[in-house]
Amino acid sequence: MSKTAETVWNNCMTFIEDNITSQAYKTWFEPIKAVKLTDNALSIQVPSKFFYEWLEEHYVKILKVALTKELGTSAKLVYIIKMENTYGNKQPFTEKIPSANRSNLRSQEVDVPLKNKSPELKNPFVIPGIRNVKIESQLNPNYNFESFLEGESNRLARSAGLAVANKPGGTSFNPLLIFGGVGLGKTHLGHAIGVDIKDKYPEKTVLYISAEKFTQQYIESVKKNNRNDFIHFYQIIDVLIVDDIQLLSGKAGTQDVFFHIFNHLHQNGKQVILTSDKAPVDMIDIEQRLLSRFKWGLSAELNHPDYDTRVAIIKNKLYRDGVEMPDDIVEFLANNIKTNIRELEGAIISLIAHSSFNKKEITIELARKIVDNYVKHTKREVSIDYIQKVVSDYFQMDVDTLQSKTRKRHIVQARQLAMFFAKKYTKASLASIGSQIGQRDHATVLHACKTVDNLSSTDKQFRKYVEDLSKKLTL
Repeated sequence: MSKTAETVWNNCMTFIEDNITSQAYKTWFEPIKAVKLTDNALSIQVPSKFFYEWLEEHYVKILKVALTKELGTSAKLVYIIKMENTYGNKQPFTEKIPSANRSNLRSQEVDVPLKNKSPELKNPFVIPGIRNVKIESQLNPNYNFESFLEGESNRLARSAGLAVANKPGGTSFNPLLIFGGVGLGKTHLGHAIGVDIKDKYPEKTVLYISAEKFTQQYIESVKKNNRNDFIHFYQIIDVLIVDDIQLLSGKAGTQDVFFHIFNHLHQNGKQVILTSDKAPVDMIDIEQRLLSRFKWGLSAELNHPDYDTRVAIIKNKLYRDGVEMPDDIVEFLANNIKTNIRELEGAIISLIAHSSFNKKEITIELARKIVDNYVKHTKREVSIDYIQKVVSDYFQMDVDTLQSKTRKRHIVQARQLAMFFAKKYTKASLASIGSQIGQRDHATVLHACKTVDNLSSTDKQFRKYVEDLSKKLTL
């Protein structure tokens, strides 16, 4: 009985499945299709150039053994790169190659002898001209769980992070979305989870990337016509950590490609960790299908550290830097810098530097001077109550009127301006803003912010309201 491409490849697959991990087999061999057998050359179809290059880089030896068993030492392998357009009308693979079957299929035959040609991997992190197959994690080892102190403000997020690090992809916290204001430790915690996973599971591919960098790489892939290679690269990651995911706001193309990557990773049991400065419900201009996926796992908030946590952070920082400081100064710093951890650590560094450079002892007077200078240059966060009072006074009404249910135009506009400035100048969520300004929901606040933006650009008088109130609130 004569051999067919299917029977030869099925026998090869059986041999390969017995000799590699089930996950590797599922990812790299199940998508392959046998196409034809001509003489001793077996043609197989793969979904992208990246896919072919990865096979050549990592599995050429086992392919050679398997094919030699079936066809003898003169066996040859031909790759046919054929990708179906699964991304709407966008062309995922745009080399100028004649269509094979339909207008949304493109193919390329690559005659590859069974030897490792070491093709350069399409890794967006590789510097051109320097060959580097290994995917570096981009993690900062200094951002670990040991230096991420637990407190009431971060207990849920830290505990969830530890659970994910112990069993990446195997908990219900997938994705894990960590959100909170500036300087509260989102990036630190994201790195800490990745560092811990690399320590416990060195065989896993872990990658940290900012949403901004991800967007830049995607734009570059579109320019170079290798969008699908970009997607396949990210689909092989075991643990993907994306920082500041809210920066995908308004970027339709990047959101689309991230959607496909996210789906693939999630469906294959890979772990996704995201950080954001706001909860999913408060994200603006992010597609609903992405937001719904962000909510699949756990959204854990990082809040402002309480007094005890601030004291612990100061003492830990001093211990790591080998510096001693009297308890009364530690307490003074903890009492006077409450906004975020980054500012707290910045003040400690300033205090130590002043003491060291000026050869002065660290005293309460020096601490007071540093804190006064530090806090003076720190942007003051106004409260929602204060914003409502300023807006009400400006429009010569009381706060109760501003919060009332009336639909009179000037009152509605005043209320919308209060919501707009509350979103701009506080870290409160949209739901919290709505609750404090007349028991409205987050959708009302979102509508108010968009209305203010629109009227500011079309109505000269309204634009003056915005400018006047901005000055009053930032004095």
